[in-house]
Amino acid sequence: MNPKVQLVAGIDTSTQSVKVVIRDAQSGQVIREGRAAHPDGSEVDPAKWWSATEDAIKMAGGLDDVSAIAVAGQQHGMVALDKDGKVIRPALLWNDTRSAAEAEELNVEMGGGAGIAGAVGSALVASFTASKVRWLAKNEKENAAQVAIIALPHDWISWKISGSTSIADIFTDRGDASGTGYFDSVKNEYREDIFAKAIGSNQEITFPRIVEPRTFAAKTESGIPIAAGTGDNAAAAIGVGAEPGDVVVSLGTSGTAFAVSKTPTHDATGEVAGFADGTGHFLPLVCTLNAARILDAATRILGVNHEELGELALKAKPGANGLTLLPYFEGERTPNRPDATGVFSGMNLNNSSREDFARAMIEGMLCGMADAVASLEKLGVEVKRILLVGGAAKNPAVGKIASALFGREVLVPPPGEYVAIGAAKLAAWALLGTDRPPQWNLGEVTSIKESPTPEVLIKYRKLRDQTEGW
Repeated sequence: MNPKVQLVAGIDTSTQSVKVVIRDAQSGQVIREGRAAHPDGSEVDPAKWWSATEDAIKMAGGLDDVSAIAVAGQQHGMVALDKDGKVIRPALLWNDTRSAAEAEELNVEMGGGAGIAGAVGSALVASFTASKVRWLAKNEKENAAQVAIIALPHDWISWKISGSTSIADIFTDRGDASGTGYFDSVKNEYREDIFAKAIGSNQEITFPRIVEPRTFAAKTESGIPIAAGTGDNAAAAIGVGAEPGDVVVSLGTSGTAFAVSKTPTHDATGEVAGFADGTGHFLPLVCTLNAARILDAATRILGVNHEELGELALKAKPGANGLTLLPYFEGERTPNRPDATGVFSGMNLNNSSREDFARAMIEGMLCGMADAVASLEKLGVEVKRILLVGGAAKNPAVGKIASALFGREVLVPPPGEYVAIGAAKLAAWALLGTDRPPQWNLGEVTSIKESPTPEVLIKYRKLRDQTEGW
């Protein structure tokens, strides 16, 4: 290898797996990659994440020749540690909805949705770390009493990579911290009063140190510097090269629509979370719990693969001959219906076909994302372009149906691990000392523009509103 070439490692510790990408810091060229699975569930022992990270690093050929590392990870997850850095209990993930009541309690105590959104940019739902802290304090008092620090998944993995055992060395960035529910991303400071309300005591708590996005925060035991890293959505925005005015619709385990914005948002309704991004801007975001797994369910039911599912869907008319799906298979975060289930409506003999079923499943998933983009626009977020990424974006029908439902052109970048790529870009940014993250050429972007189908959205929204309170 050319001795002048500097390599960076981007690590994505996501819900379903960990991905490691090794790239040339200057050009972005892929050198090698690794992956390992995470356990299923909404409650996971973090030791399983670390074991998977070690496996993925080995699969990627190790880090010995790497000049910098950064980690991105699933937001909100609560990794509770004691004063010695030991994990107190399995981590509660973002998709664990047991803390829905606690979220509402904290909202009320902070003056309602407007009060908490004014403080931290977001009204709380079950996903937020603060809600989970309150749940812990109410339901596991002995565990809560041992808490000395709460780390997020990306914080904890970065710390493990450093080899440190001192909780004083745990660090994060404002992007991931903004998803806790106790961090003000405008003032860039923790709201310790909100955390104290959540845990219900005055016990001494350490908070992860906030690190500037293009700086290093620690080193591995062999001396490789570790950059700040960020949350998964902020990393995906960096990975795909999103700029202010871009909305990224990401279809992974969850569905997210997030915009890079120069100004913060504060939404009292709780639909739009007022997060920070990984570069110094803001990242207003709408998240649904149900995305790619809806398509996974459809493939199982129909006995087809994802390619065949898309082909079936494209044979059906828009609207699936009147068949409409409300895809709340795992409850829902937006709208806030943690106990909801999925609903099919309008079934009849005419639409009892594999093609209509496939179309309705995809349309149901994407109607939720069309609502998400509409929620961003209601807050005044500028939407110039829509970029469609994530595993489900590979389905041949998804881009076409998305364009029809959004009523505009969508851009589909080439398939890639954009969260891991974003982490690698953060490592390269800190390493190279440039003004902005590197703009690597990741391949050709596909433009898709279909005729709008507003009638499909109208039927979906009618069903959504009719089932409120179910």
